[in-house]
Amino acid sequence: MKDFFKNVFATVIGVFLTFGIIIAFGIISLIGTLASSSSQPEIKDNSVLVLNLQGNITEKSGEDILGMLTGNETNSLGLNDILAAIEKAKDNDKIKGIYIKAGIIASDYATLQEIRAKLLEFKQTKKWIVAYGDDYMQGTYYLASAADKVYLNPLGHLEWRGIASQPMYYKDMLEKIGVRFNAIKVGTYKSATELFTETGMSEANREQVTKYITGLWENIVNEVSKSRGISVSQLNTYADGVMLFENAADIKAKKMVDNLLYADQVKAEVKKRLGIDEDEAVNQVSVKTMATAETKKGVYADKGEEIAVYYCQGDIVMSKAAGYGSSANSQIVAKDVCKDMESLMNDDDVKAVVIRINSGGGDAYASEQMWHYISELKKVKPVVVSMGGMAASGGYYMACNASYIVAEPTTLTGSIGIFGLLPDMSGLLTQKLGLRFDEVKTHKNSAFSPVAIARPLTEQEIAFIQTYINKGYELFRKRVADGRKMKVEDVEKIAQGRVWLGQDAKKLKLVDQLGTLDIAVKKAAQLANLKEYHTADYPLEADWATQFISQTVNGGGNELDEQMRKNLGAFYEPFVLVRTLNEQSPIQARVPFILNLK
Repeated sequence: MKDFFKNVFATVIGVFLTFGIIIAFGIISLIGTLASSSSQPEIKDNSVLVLNLQGNITEKSGEDILGMLTGNETNSLGLNDILAAIEKAKDNDKIKGIYIKAGIIASDYATLQEIRAKLLEFKQTKKWIVAYGDDYMQGTYYLASAADKVYLNPLGHLEWRGIASQPMYYKDMLEKIGVRFNAIKVGTYKSATELFTETGMSEANREQVTKYITGLWENIVNEVSKSRGISVSQLNTYADGVMLFENAADIKAKKMVDNLLYADQVKAEVKKRLGIDEDEAVNQVSVKTMATAETKKGVYADKGEEIAVYYCQGDIVMSKAAGYGSSANSQIVAKDVCKDMESLMNDDDVKAVVIRINSGGGDAYASEQMWHYISELKKVKPVVVSMGGMAASGGYYMACNASYIVAEPTTLTGSIGIFGLLPDMSGLLTQKLGLRFDEVKTHKNSAFSPVAIARPLTEQEIAFIQTYINKGYELFRKRVADGRKMKVEDVEKIAQGRVWLGQDAKKLKLVDQLGTLDIAVKKAAQLANLKEYHTADYPLEADWATQFISQTVNGGGNELDEQMRKNLGAFYEPFVLVRTLNEQSPIQARVPFILNLK
């Protein structure tokens, strides 16, 4: 018996030691991987930068520690890396051209417009760009059209159909399970609540959506027309014809592409441009490699004073929510942003701050907190806002008091208004599930709760909330009026929750200038009187151990979030919305939850 326990104990010890060795090797491998990835890459002469357009484009790239360990890294591109890679490639004599490999990307058009502008800058150096796609989605084609030559697989397809918005409405579905929403809002155009209270667009919302998707399309079609030498009217005719189902020969005949080639034939074309033999390998440089390469020119060279570029993307929340839809690139966590703004304010090495915002808003209270800290930062050093795909509602709230605001022509901004979306669960609980409630209270409103559980809200209770929301709207308008040096009554004329394109917002004085992130950085340097400067990306990445723990506790972090996005497709956003409904503040400053642009 003594030997039996001795053997069991030895086995247990052996199992623990084995697990310990495995974990140790995993950590050593991870450290080695991180060390090799952080070292400066060598760029060989006669190289090509490969822009692989596949996956989701976020504002700022981040390390997927869990993905690196499991060998299943998410296919996510950072706009910061893409812009840095193209800029560095432009000034690097070893890079001779760019090869765009078109795939399926998830991105807003303002982000694509930003990248396209950078590609056109690259072409000004007389270096070449070629693009190839087995198939082109409309967004990837928009980017690829900037290339000198656009190639399509002989059996490939090209999507060119214009832009549509098809929002989903949940009212009837929710009523089947006894759930309804009390929508309390300010603003004729504040349409986010309609998804839960209506079965289709209001006339006001239809008006604003029609205006902004028409404006988006005009930007796209004008730019493609200029690059491809095809008239706008002809491109619009093509869009009416459902080009997706046309054969490749007809697409070429319409001059949408330059030639029909297979992938290996495109490689042969690249080799000709490089002047190398067919049996020689092409020196390919990835975006990540190029973005981390050293440079002696431009804002990426480590010389002069520092301008911080702080990236904010996703829903605005006060504290980070766990689970699906809560990856690092899907939330602007006010507590973290406020802390970072204070740190940047106190950092004497940072001479100016550019805040890059891509957000449709969220928690109204959180937006006010960030407005305050950004305003405090502005007292110490210049703060310039660069708007991405959206900087609307809460996103505009946090931006409105900046020293200067730059937006893309296709940025969705404005949406000055707030609302309360309060779930009424009483029908589900009492009628569908048969629960019964009783109550004893000391005062008339002791049992009041914004979320109706036992009974629907009374008219008086709704009036209390409406008064609170009205005050929030008045404060929002005043923040905008003060920040933009306008009268409150003039803000009211363009507020009411209405969404504007960047090009219209400039006319309305909601933004100062149209342009890219580069323009915003140059303006920050001008305001800070900097002759020589470089940029640094913020917020800073946490150490690998913190990231690993965070992603593990977060139920998979970016990896699981991206897998859910990939598998659910168009149903991902509704899933996340329902999943996180109880974690959201009932008082919101945001554009419609799901724009669903196609």
